[in-house]
Amino acid sequence: MLTIFSTPKPFLGHIKVIQTNAIRSWVLLRPKCEVILFGDEEGTAEIASELGIRHIPDVERNEYGTPLVSSMFSIAQDTASHEVMCYVNADIILTSDFPKVVHRIKKCPFLLVGQRWDVDLKEPVDFSSPDWEERLRAYVAEVGKLHKPYGIDYFIFPRGQYHDIPPFAIGRPGWDNWMIHQACSLQTPVIDATKVITAFHQSHNYSHLPGGEVNFRKGPEAERNREFLGGPNHAFTVRDATWVLSAKGMKKVSPARILYQRGVRLRRSLISSTLTVLRRLRSVPKHSSY
Repeated sequence: MLTIFSTPKPFLGHIKVIQTNAIRSWVLLRPKCEVILFGDEEGTAEIASELGIRHIPDVERNEYGTPLVSSMFSIAQDTASHEVMCYVNADIILTSDFPKVVHRIKKCPFLLVGQRWDVDLKEPVDFSSPDWEERLRAYVAEVGKLHKPYGIDYFIFPRGQYHDIPPFAIGRPGWDNWMIHQACSLQTPVIDATKVITAFHQSHNYSHLPGGEVNFRKGPEAERNREFLGGPNHAFTVRDATWVLSAKGMKKVSPARILYQRGVRLRRSLISSTLTVLRRLRSVPKHSSY
């Protein structure tokens, strides 16, 4: 039915807890999904063996050792056992609504995305408890927070749909926005499933990166990803979806809303470009007059 793939960080400390929670939740989905883990980070082979899921250690990386989105998506689509693909970040817990929603999608091609719920989880989830999902939903309803639409943590699409992806570094800004922009540019239906898929993001810090969150936002890999994106005007978000999926069914987004969203992004892009020019002008050394 569905092939889920991802690339975990090293299984160390708190990251080990949240990634184990996430991957275990994928294995429990019904109908049963194929799960593929990419990369040779510490602990990846071990959890793949423990849970009986596929492990592909060899994936192309950049000079910083970060796996490339292009390589992972290419290998996944070439080797998957199912015709519907799902990339999901390795800190996202999925629940029973996930495969049910995927089964409802009849369009092809399509790209299904949605916003996530942020929550702090410090301990392993007790998946042996029959009510683990209900307890988690209740906890998230109490303390969780819906993330803004610019962060996209899962992508569902038909196998073979994505080719010629730029060599984005995974886990750095921009590549997720490119995925939506690319689909929209090809007039592929982009479906917002926020109302029907509850994806739980387990909050974490950026201690796994040299330089922490600053390097994540502004480091050389982040800057290169933004170059591949093609500028802030291409930074599409969940709000750029052309369809919305709810419990009542699919509804097409009005052209007026789409135009409004494009106008908002264009204004932001112009402001960003203007500020960049001003910063460069201020940094130009002044020359003495003769």
